[in-house]
Amino acid sequence: MELGSAVSAVRSKRVLIGDELRPAVVVIKDGKIHQILSNGRFSEVAGSEVLDVGDSVVMPGIVDCHVHVNEPGRTSWEGFWTATRAAAAGGVTTIVDMPLNSIPPTTTLGNFHEKLREATGQCFVDTAFWGGVIPGNQLELQPMIQAGVAGFKCFLIHSGVDEFPHVLDYDLHTAMKQLQGTGSVLLFHAEREVQKPTEEAGDPSQYSTFLQSRPDIMETEAIRIVTELCLQYRVRCHIVHLSSAKPLKLIQEARRAGAPLTVETTHHYLSLCAENIPAGATQFKCCPPIRGSINRQLWSALKAGQIDMVVSDHSPCTPDLKKLDSGDFTQAWGGISSLQFGLPLFWSSASKRGFQLSDVVRLLSRKTAQLCGLDNQKGSLAPGYDADLVIWDPEREFEIVYLQLTPYLGLSLHGAVCATILRGRLVYRDGTFCPEPLGKHLLIPQRTNQAQV
Repeated sequence: MELGSAVSAVRSKRVLIGDELRPAVVVIKDGKIHQILSNGRFSEVAGSEVLDVGDSVVMPGIVDCHVHVNEPGRTSWEGFWTATRAAAAGGVTTIVDMPLNSIPPTTTLGNFHEKLREATGQCFVDTAFWGGVIPGNQLELQPMIQAGVAGFKCFLIHSGVDEFPHVLDYDLHTAMKQLQGTGSVLLFHAEREVQKPTEEAGDPSQYSTFLQSRPDIMETEAIRIVTELCLQYRVRCHIVHLSSAKPLKLIQEARRAGAPLTVETTHHYLSLCAENIPAGATQFKCCPPIRGSINRQLWSALKAGQIDMVVSDHSPCTPDLKKLDSGDFTQAWGGISSLQFGLPLFWSSASKRGFQLSDVVRLLSRKTAQLCGLDNQKGSLAPGYDADLVIWDPEREFEIVYLQLTPYLGLSLHGAVCATILRGRLVYRDGTFCPEPLGKHLLIPQRTNQAQV
């Protein structure tokens, strides 16, 4: 079967239907899942393209709702062409692009249209877009909602790039008033300065120096503000990349009080720990920081449903910005590249902790689709949904050997992606991509006000 061709059906001995793996055929019509049949009930039509994948697992494609593509303006860091190919290679069929670190950022209607133009004809998977909240852009929010952004992101601390300034209390209240009744969602980078920053004491090549400069209390105090705003305005709020288990109690209390609040964590916070980061290994730097092994409580919070989803927070940069020559954590760019390895990273650890494949779908596909208003077409293996499928071997082991700017170099993982199907078209198979990008832009229709978690 040629890459790019339309697939009429996918047959496997292991199709994930609900909580159960069983032999089945996923029948595809007009890019949608038409039926899911047992092998005995399926009869091939002459001329149809049936993809038999043996005993590889078939399940919904991954929806990664936290990806920094950086185009336009910083395409040397990553552009739509390379990012969406990486996504396809990892079984990710939908990404949602963050409003920074592109230049210009997605903070006005005009800037959003510019980003759409830049992404046109470049996406190998489907792509949706977050807008941004910065000081003074409150009158841009509703026009961007009407134009199809999935929601908005803001920072409670310096974002790392000057063109996306962080918000203060006044900006937050102004934005929340604009978002009331729209059904949209506000995402928070939840760190807040709790004391005047001082020059870092200690060796800047030691990871502990950087870690001490961004303690857990910065997250806790920021999340306290988020919970208060969420309860006051009843606007959907979402905490991105939770790195510390300490604020979980605050989050649970707010939810019990009725706050429409969700929270994500990332593969790096689940897979890595501070004690194992070597001196000068700035490829491990991200913000908030990777914390100590006691922080493995994030896994139990995931299992208990206290954390709703897991994302990549893919944030690449050029090698010089990582300061690998000096190994200076205080000066290096904070961001980790992992877009194509999210599924095996999660499964390699989660499978040892009693998680099932149905948990993978819930945490990496269904809940992420729900956050950005795509849960009526993405993230589920059911009739009527887009025929976005990842075909993979959870047991197959492989080593990450070809990405230099990643903390995962040399790591052995379980869960090799064999093929990726996007709306019924074969876009990736065994290391080879469809010759032309088949992804489309996903513009989110305005929702009625929702207070669901």
